[in-house]
Amino acid sequence: MAKTSPFKFLQEVREEADKVTWPSRRETLITTAMVFLMVAVASIFFLVIDQVTRVIITLILSMGS
Repeated sequence: MAKTSPFKFLQEVREEADKVTWPSRRETLITTAMVFLMVAVASIFFLVIDQVTRVIITLILSMGS
């Protein structure tokens, strides 16, 4: 493997960093809001599924005794 000098490495890193496209403030806020919304929806979904499963298992177990 060819060795690269530290100067050349830092130069290449800087060139690659210049290619990065950063999101705007608005895009960041919208994405953050969407993440919080999806977390809330997923939490409610799993809460409902958990409660329904609990009721079904309770019914099954109560029928056996």
